[in-house]
Order: sequence, then structure tokens, then C-alpha cells
Amino acid sequence: MRYPIQISASTLVSGMGVGLKAHRHALENETTGLKLNTQTLETKLATYYGEVTDLPALPPHLSDYDCRNNRLAWQALITDGFAEQVSEMVNRFGAHRIGLALGTSTSGILETEQVLAYREQNGQFSDDYHYETTHRMNSLADFCADALSLQGPRLIISTACSSSAKVFATASRWLDHDLVDAVLVGGVDTLCLTTIHGFNALGLVSHDIVRPLDARRDGINIGEAGGFMLLEKTSETARLSENPIQLTGFGETSDAYHISTPHPDGQGAHDAMAQALNMAGLTPADIDYLNLHGTGTPSNDLAESKAVNTLFGDKTPLLSSTKGFTGHTLGAAGITEAIFCQLALESQQAWANLNCEQLDDALSLTPVLKTQSAALRHCMSNSFGFGGNNACLIFSQTDNAKTGGPV
Repeated sequence: MRYPIQISASTLVSGMGVGLKAHRHALENETTGLKLNTQTLETKLATYYGEVTDLPALPPHLSDYDCRNNRLAWQALITDGFAEQVSEMVNRFGAHRIGLALGTSTSGILETEQVLAYREQNGQFSDDYHYETTHRMNSLADFCADALSLQGPRLIISTACSSSAKVFATASRWLDHDLVDAVLVGGVDTLCLTTIHGFNALGLVSHDIVRPLDARRDGINIGEAGGFMLLEKTSETARLSENPIQLTGFGETSDAYHISTPHPDGQGAHDAMAQALNMAGLTPADIDYLNLHGTGTPSNDLAESKAVNTLFGDKTPLLSSTKGFTGHTLGAAGITEAIFCQLALESQQAWANLNCEQLDDALSLTPVLKTQSAALRHCMSNSFGFGGNNACLIFSQTDNAKTGGPV
């Protein structure tokens, strides 16, 4: 990364609420967005879900994109004044100079599940099914480009649960090579039967509320979320903004160990964190808060704990998993927790690790159990996906007078 990258705007929708203010309020008051069962799907699995309710319909000119995933994206785009801030940036740079790098794991697969059920009953697909604009993996990027009238490069990254963390690395490379002046990054993933029953078949879904880092943890709760950030090179305008938070480092590695299980020693996770620190020009001691991937599965939390203990030694930063607030939002987990780091830096608070009541001695980690005030300058966020796709991001609250130079 040749230059620090400014966060110029952001927005988030999850089971916790709609918008940044709702999420900050829930994080401060330790209010989970998880609820028993769903209103959206008839699953055969009674457990907790991080569900978003009452999604808005799409405008008529975008109706071919209509699916739950794009409705959640639309809800996020029209929240927090985000679409208006994108429009201002289009006026400043031009639509062809703003890129789109987004993550999702299943796109609009729910609509395909529903149309297959329809075909089972009626012998044919329904006329209003549009695979290319709903289920196809690039649907989310095409939808956002059309909704916001963007004409720059666009792509989807689908590396399971690290998808919307890895988009930050792509954005940084585009900006470094002057392909664009700004990049809209983010991710959207919605509830569907494929992930719910697929993760359950792998023995990874808890039938109770998720308990990251707890000795009794037995799996994940699945959630859904949509979030976006608008990134640009640190400019004079950005330097004078009221929100001087930057992406200062990222790391990406691949375990190449197992199709779904992390490396048992957390080697790839360790290396991703070390890469991010090196890029940011920081040492482990500089990190003030670490948002763990912390899924609540026995294998993830154990492997991540080994990576953290190896890297930080006996001086681990304040750390927590926020999956107890949102559930595991899969392809949207990276952007969700990146925004939690932004909120942590803005409010100078470290978020609680909900539902951890019995520490696991095997992890040798002591999470933040209650949301607390803290002096935060550098926050790290981990996201690890199937196939050993690891990503780590570092966000920093910078001194305005010192921003703008190489890092």
C-alpha cells in the first residue's frame, strides 16, 4: 500500500438494526441481534439467527435484480446517507473513476431454491425468475453499479467468510495503480437453506446461542448483513474530514490445508496478521483492539487463539468476537466487523464478547466481557474462510497533521 486509504463513508444493516447509529447503540448496550428461529424461512433447524426483517422493495427500474440479497444491499445503500455520498463522489471524480469490489458467498441463491421448489410443484420454472440478475455471483456488483450509476471496474470476491475483508486489498491495489480515484467496498449475504443446512450437515451449527471463546462453545449461529464503505486516497478533503480513520494495513494468506477446517496451528492466520502489521509499519504492541474471527466453533477458536498467542505473546491487546451480536454473516462478516472497528475507533470503546461465561483454558485468551471505554488508535480485524482463505485488516485513527504520506 503506497498511501493510507481514507474511509469517506460507511453503512451497515444486520440483525442488530439499520444504520451505524443503531449498531453503535447495540454494541454499547450489549444488545444481541440474534433471535430464536426466523420469519423468512421455514427451516428444519430450531436455533438462533441474525435475521434482517422488513426489507424494502427495489425501485421499478431495478426490478430485474429483485431478490433477498439485492434487497438487503438496497437497504444498506439508502441508509446513513450512503448513496448521496457516493453521488457526491461521482460528481467529483466521474462515474468511470469509482470502482466496486464486493464480497458474497451465496449471492441470490435463495431465489433459485424457491424456483426449484416451484418447479417441483408445477413442472416448470416461474416466469419471473431471473438467474443472471439474482443468483449469478456477479449480480450484487451489477446491481450496485446500476443503482448508483457507477461505471468503473467491478468484481465479486467469493472466498466464503473472508470475502468482504479481501475486497479491501483489491481496492488498495486499484488505488495504488491509479485505476480509480475511489472504491466502494463491502459485502452482502442473506439467509438461505443452502447455508443453514449445509453448515448444519458439517456439524458447525449450534442449537443454542453462539458462545465464542467459551469452553462450552459448539458452533455458529448464521446471520445476514449488508455493509459498504467508500474508500479513497487520503486527500486534502479527507484530511479535513471529521472522521480521520484509515485502512493502514492488510494481510492475505491461504492455508492450503483443508477444504473447510483451518490449519490446526493457525499458521495462515498468524501470517496474515503479521503481513498486515508489516504493511502498516506497526508492531504487535501497537494494536489496541483485536476483533477476532471468533466463530464459536471448537476448531476455529482454538486455531485462532494459537495464532494470536504466537504473534502477541503475553501482551495480547483488548480482544473480542462480535459474532454474539450478529451471528456469523459469512460473506458479509469482513465488512461488518471492519465497520465495528470503525465504530470502536470513533467511540473509543472495545466491544463485549457476548455469551462467554466459562473461559476455555486451552485458548489462553481473556476476551473483553463487557463493552468498555479504551484508548484506541489501531484496531485489527480477522476474517477467515473455507479453504484456508485468511484476511486481516488494520484500521487506524490518525493525526490529521500526519496523514497523506507513504506507509
